[in-house]
Amino acid sequence: MAATVLVVWSCIAGTALAQVVVPPTIVIGFVGGRVHANNGVHLEVSMAERLQRLHPRDALVRVFANHHGEDALKEVMREVDTNHDGKISRAEREAARIVIYGHSWGASQTVTLAQQLDREKIPVLLTVQVDSVAKSNEIDGGEIPGNVAQAINFYQANGMLRGRSVIRAMEPLKTKILGNIRSDYSVHKIDCHKFPWFARTFMRPHIEIENDARVWDRIEAMIEERIDGQGVPAVVASAQTRPAASTAQ
Repeated sequence: MAATVLVVWSCIAGTALAQVVVPPTIVIGFVGGRVHANNGVHLEVSMAERLQRLHPRDALVRVFANHHGEDALKEVMREVDTNHDGKISRAEREAARIVIYGHSWGASQTVTLAQQLDREKIPVLLTVQVDSVAKSNEIDGGEIPGNVAQAINFYQANGMLRGRSVIRAMEPLKTKILGNIRSDYSVHKIDCHKFPWFARTFMRPHIEIENDARVWDRIEAMIEERIDGQGVPAVVASAQTRPAASTAQ
């Protein structure tokens, strides 16, 4: 995956001091339940395919089963190591651009991955949870770690299987919670005919939010904003906006 190289200019002499490598935005998605990561019936999968197709140079988009969290972590660590020397430098950490999203167990895994990256001191631009359901072997998926700049939670509160209604920032000065947004499908029904009978019968609202194009269109727009450079790390933003000083005497 190609990376953009920016030149940081000296304010005094207008000369190049260093090159800043701007890596592609890493977008990691997690599907819920026992869903396969390549099952395009699920909107979180088809969205990822579309994002990668539309942004082949500026994004690396990968989807994982929620029980393949360690594979996702290895993928992120490999991509953050932009010079591939087996170590992640401070500059590589600061330049990292990561978005994580998921549905159901995948939403819980979203927070787990963010917490793992927090321990590695790697920042995350955005986490998105859709009807988050905690797995028994994971820590609380409602506590967003301080390495996450922004987080948002979509949920529904009907049926037998209900998503988490509230997420909170562990460090409110570092993390902005964009919202805990409820969808109600008691009146506005969503077509789920491609899903198995059991899911349609016993967990319909839980899969209705997964099939709600309005929710995923909003998520896709948010991710595209990050791919397009909004929320750029500070060192890169200063290099992009700082004018070169004149060399005339």
